[in-house]
Order: sequence, then C-alpha cells, then structure tokens
Amino acid sequence: MNSPTPTAKLGESAPGTLYLVPAPLDFGCDTQAAIDQVMPNGTLVIAASLKHWICENAKSTRAYLKRIAETHPLCQPLQAMTLQELPHAVHKKGDHQGQFDARPLLQAALRGENIGLVSEAGMPAIADPGSSVVRAAHDLGVPVVPLVGPVSLLLALAASGLNGQNFAFVGYLPSTPAERAQRIRELETLALKTGQTQLFIETPYRNVAMQQALLQTLQHNTRLATASGLTLDNAACHSDIVKNWKHKSWTVENTQPTVFAIGR
Repeated sequence: MNSPTPTAKLGESAPGTLYLVPAPLDFGCDTQAAIDQVMPNGTLVIAASLKHWICENAKSTRAYLKRIAETHPLCQPLQAMTLQELPHAVHKKGDHQGQFDARPLLQAALRGENIGLVSEAGMPAIADPGSSVVRAAHDLGVPVVPLVGPVSLLLALAASGLNGQNFAFVGYLPSTPAERAQRIRELETLALKTGQTQLFIETPYRNVAMQQALLQTLQHNTRLATASGLTLDNAACHSDIVKNWKHKSWTVENTQPTVFAIGR
C-alpha cells in the first residue's frame, strides 16, 4: 500500500510556488542574444527573486542566472543559492511517464519558499525534463505558475505555414538510416491522412543528415519546414514542398538548434 502523499495542511504556512522559468534558446550557440531582448521583464524579475532551483544542469543554470544578474540583481549571491539537478537518467529516458518521484526536490516549497524549475533552453517540461517536478508539485499541493518566455516548438510551428490547429511533437527520430526513413514515412502518412502537423527535433551536428533523409524519403508534394537559431540574429525559417526544396539552396545550419515539421 502506498504511503500517503504529504501536502500542505490547514493551519500550516502556505506552500511556496513552483515557477516554470523559460530560458533563452541560444544554449550551446556561438552567439547569444541580449537577455532583455528575448525574455520578458516580468519573468526576469521573478527569476531574480528565487534562491531555490531545480534544473537540468547546474552549470548552465548558473550561467543563465549570471545573465539575469546583468539586468536584474539577484536576491542573494549565486554561491548561496540551492541548485538541485535532475538525475542523469531523467535526461536520457525522460520523466514524462511517471517513473521518477520528484517530491523530495520540493521540500523547500513545503516550507513556504518559492522554487524555480529551469531547463537548458526554452520552457522546462516541453521537449525537456521537468514534467515529473510539475506532477509532484500538484500532488503536494504546491501551486504551479508557468512564466512567459520562448518555446521553440511554438515559434517554429507559427513560422511554418503548417496546420497550427492540429499538431503533435514526436521528439527525436531514430538515428540509424533505415529506422529513421521508416519513421519519416509513418509520420508523413499520418500528416497527409489527418492534416496533423508533425514536429520533431535533432541533436546538434545531425541537422544536415536529417534534412537529407527528409528530402530523400518524403513525397514531392509534402511540405517540409525548418526553423533554426530561433531568436538569434541569424535565425532562418524555411517552408516549401519537397519538390521545391530540391531546387533551392536552403541548407539547415548544422550547429544550431533546429525544429523540423512536415505536413500538407
């Protein structure tokens, strides 16, 4: 029998809030955008006020907080903050299916302190770890507040010209050529049959290989869209049917985060 889930009780101090803090999309890129150009002021104000963090990577979170401090003084010195990393296994296998119990990470919230949840880029728990923490917060009675900021999937979808009323994010495609081609054909069949846009991403330095696989596998009249380096000065968004892609010189930047989308 499962032990009862601890939650805030009547008469006790109210729990703190779990803030979902977006991060700029330029993680790992050669250039970075000015923090106040890509992040809303309200989000930066709240982020600067937090001293407890749950993160994908402590090093990148410290770098992000240093960027915030350039425009918004932090509530306390960086070295005095509490940064809890999600386990490495969560990064590899994901935490969206309930295998990881994140409740122990939220003890500060049960004491009435606010906590920030952050990933390396974009919105935590969207194509990144963090859903286990959000789920645990709800189970514990901790309020959850998502903050405004960049979400690469939605920016790419908006720029694609594809169906924004019915879409699905399917994560990463297989890395081996045969399995990848099979998965591309499956997603294309679904997209053409239902009109549902299929969004997916690739790890750095595999973007060109993915583009080539898509152009070799997709039907001529299927629409392919890509969005690279979103929010950066050299951001590039392309969208056309495959037949026209083959006659153009568009090449996806291999080192920048890229979102791919197919549809009709």
